[in-house]
Amino acid sequence: MLVEDHREGAVLALTLNDPARLNVLSSAMIAALQEALLEAQSDTSVRSILLTGSGKAFCAGHDLSELKAGEEGSNAEALFSACRDLMLTLPAMPQPVIALVHGVATAAGCQLVAACDLAIATPKAKFGLNGIDVGLFCSTPMVAASRAMMPRTCFELLVSGDFLNAEDAKAAGLINTVVPEDRLLTEGRALANRIAEKEPIAIALGKKAFYQQLQAPLEAAYAIGQNAILENLSLSATQEKIAAFAAKRKQ
Repeated sequence: MLVEDHREGAVLALTLNDPARLNVLSSAMIAALQEALLEAQSDTSVRSILLTGSGKAFCAGHDLSELKAGEEGSNAEALFSACRDLMLTLPAMPQPVIALVHGVATAAGCQLVAACDLAIATPKAKFGLNGIDVGLFCSTPMVAASRAMMPRTCFELLVSGDFLNAEDAKAAGLINTVVPEDRLLTEGRALANRIAEKEPIAIALGKKAFYQQLQAPLEAAYAIGQNAILENLSLSATQEKIAAFAAKRKQ
């Protein structure tokens, strides 16, 4: 299977499983990951999702053999359209998705990290948007990357082909934290479990509003936030928790 799944309680772990090719985002891999995400999206018992890569890399970007003009079976437009749909699915998921990154995450692999909601990496992780090294500017990966990290750092990666180490990626805002390699899965699961303990509908409402307001002018962003919090307040589970908290404070 190109994408393996493993369930522990309310946490679903999805693993890119093409280690011999550094988990490239081939058309088949994109389809398999999209299918797994859409299945999880409709499963209300899944509260948070981990995304990992097997072998020595997280994801080495697109399968360049699928981008060669005139090659039998190549269809760059279909590949990029499918990849775009995948990257749009991630922020649209009601569950937070956490990327766990070891080794390299380059080009569309870096895009995949940026499209997730949270990211944890090991000290040996490397992040690049280095399609320019083969004459191909990473124009689609830059969409997610430029929204997740500082724009000037992103642009430097795009035009230089250089890589960021894990600490620099954290400083740029691409990842949340750096942990020892032997703690990557443990720390990822701990974060996923903390999220899974929260009210899932509130998380889903908040995540949707978060991404909507990021793209909106200030006044519209406040309107989005206000609508979301009022809807959140209408939930019986939220009212119960507020009442319990208020009662505890009075004791």
